[in-house]
Amino acid sequence: MKAGWRRLHLVAAAAAVVLSTVLGEAGLLAQEAEPPAQMLDADVETAPVEIDGAELFRVRGVTSYPAARRAQDVADRIVRIASDPSFVPESLVIVETPLGSEIHAGRLRIISISEPDAALEGASHSLLATVNLQRIQEAVRAYRAARSRESLIDGSVRALSALGIFVVALLLYRWISRRVQNGIERRFRERVQSLAIGSFEFVRADRLASHLRTLLRSLRFLVALAMLYLFFDFALRQFPWTRIFAARLDDWLVGPVRVIAGGLVAFIPNLIFLIVLYIFTRWALNLIRLFFEGVQRGEVELAGFEPDWAVPTFKLVRMAVVVFAIVVAYPYIPGSESDAFKGISLFLGLVFSLGSSSAISNIIAGYTMTYRRLFREGDRVRIGDVVGKVSQVRLQVTHVRTPKNEEVVIPNSTILNSEVTNYSTLAKSDGLILHTSVGIGYETPWRQVEAMLLLAAERTPGLAADRKPFVLQKALGDFAVTYEINVHCDDPSRVPFLYSELHRQILDVFNEYGIQIMTPAYEGDPEQPKVVPREQWFTAPASPAPERVEPG
Repeated sequence: MKAGWRRLHLVAAAAAVVLSTVLGEAGLLAQEAEPPAQMLDADVETAPVEIDGAELFRVRGVTSYPAARRAQDVADRIVRIASDPSFVPESLVIVETPLGSEIHAGRLRIISISEPDAALEGASHSLLATVNLQRIQEAVRAYRAARSRESLIDGSVRALSALGIFVVALLLYRWISRRVQNGIERRFRERVQSLAIGSFEFVRADRLASHLRTLLRSLRFLVALAMLYLFFDFALRQFPWTRIFAARLDDWLVGPVRVIAGGLVAFIPNLIFLIVLYIFTRWALNLIRLFFEGVQRGEVELAGFEPDWAVPTFKLVRMAVVVFAIVVAYPYIPGSESDAFKGISLFLGLVFSLGSSSAISNIIAGYTMTYRRLFREGDRVRIGDVVGKVSQVRLQVTHVRTPKNEEVVIPNSTILNSEVTNYSTLAKSDGLILHTSVGIGYETPWRQVEAMLLLAAERTPGLAADRKPFVLQKALGDFAVTYEINVHCDDPSRVPFLYSELHRQILDVFNEYGIQIMTPAYEGDPEQPKVVPREQWFTAPASPAPERVEPG
C-alpha cells in the first residue's frame, strides 16, 4: 500500500515538472509573440538583429517586449555562443513546438519563431527557422574569423596604409587646389579689370571676386571632408569592434545630406522662384538706392523734398520692399505650412510685440523728427535741460555733446514729447540774438546806461558786424530799471564764450564810467528824490541824439 502511494507521488511530481516546463516555454513564447490577429497589422514594429554592424534578420515585438529589446537579446545570445571556442556552429538545431519553431544551441534557446513572425516574411515558421539558422551559423563563423590574429594584423596594416595614403593625398590635394584657386582668381581678376576700368562695375566686380574666393574655399573644404569620410569609413571597417560605427557613419553624415538633397530636389521649382525673387529684389533695392543717392547729392530734384530726407526715406522704402518680398516668398519657403514653422513665427511675433514697444516708438519718433526738420547733426540745441551740439542722430536715440564735453544720449520718443530749441536754424541767415540784463538805479540817466551797454557790445569781439546791437528797457522795477542788451551772433557754437566776453566788457565799461550795477533793497524813502536832472541826461558816453536801432 505504501509502495503504491510512493509510485503515485512520483508520477504526480513528474507531471508537475512537465507541466511547469510547458507553461514556462509558453510564457517565453508569449513574450516574443503576440496574438496572431495583431501580427497581421501592417504597422507592426520590427528591429534588426546585428552582429558587428551586419544585419542578420529582423524580429517583431509586442507592447510588453519591444522589438529593439528582443533583437538585442537575440544578438547577445549569438555573441555568447560565438565567443565560446568549444561551440561548433553545426550543433545548432531547430526544435519544433506547438507554438512554432525554436533554434537551440544545446540547452540555450537562441530565438523562437512563431506563425505571426513567419507571416511578416510570407513563409512558414519552419522555413523561416531554417533560413535564420543558416544566417546564425554564418555570423558565428564571421565573428570568430574577424577576431583571429591574422585578420586583426591584416586590418591594422590596411588601416595604417589607408592613413598614409590619406595624408599624402590630402597634402597633394591641398597643393593642387591652391594653385588651381590662385589661377582661377587671377584670370577672373584680369578679365574684370579689363572690362570694368573707369566704370561703376569695378566695385561690384571686386565683390564678385570675393564671393568667388569664398565659393572656391568652400568647395575645397567639402572635398577634404569627403576624403576624410572615406578614410574613416575604410579604417573603421577593418576591425570588428568599430564596424558598427562604420555602419552608423553613413546614417550620421550621409543620411542628413541625403534628406537635405531630397528636400532640395522636391523644392527645386520653389527654389527657382525664390532665387528669381531675390535677384529682382536686390536689383530693385540697388536702383532705389542709386535714385536716393542722387537726391542726396542734389543731382535729382524733387519739389518740396529736402535732400536730408533722402537717407531716411530710402530706409523706409527699402523696408517696404523687403517686407513685400518676404510676404510674396513666404508660401514658397520649405516647411512654411508646417505647424512648427507657424508656431515659431507666432512666438517670434509675440516676443517682438512685447519687447519692442519702446524701440518702435523711438524709431517712429526718429523718422518724425527727420521729416519735421527739428535739427541736424552739428546744430546747437536745447532739449529739456540739455544744451549742446547734436553729434549723431540714430534711428532710436540722439547723441548731444554738451559744452562740458559730455555726451548725452536721449531717446527719440523723449525728444518728440519735449520742447526743442534749435539755435542753429536761423543763425547763419538772420543771426542768433544773445541778450543779457542789468539792473541800474533810477538816479542814472537811461541814455547813459544804453550808451554804455552799446559800447560794451561794440568792444566784444566775435559778434556779427553787419547787424547793430540794440537795448531794450525790460521793466521799471520797484528799485531799479532793467536794461537788456541784444547782440547778434553767426556761430552758435561760440555762444558761451561770447556771453562771457560780453559780461566782461559790460563790467569794464560801467566801472570805467563809475556806474554801479546793483539793485538795493528798500528801507525807506530818501530825503532827495532819485531823479536825473535835465543837464545830466546826456552824460558820457551818451550823445545828444542817440541812434535808435530796432530789432530785426
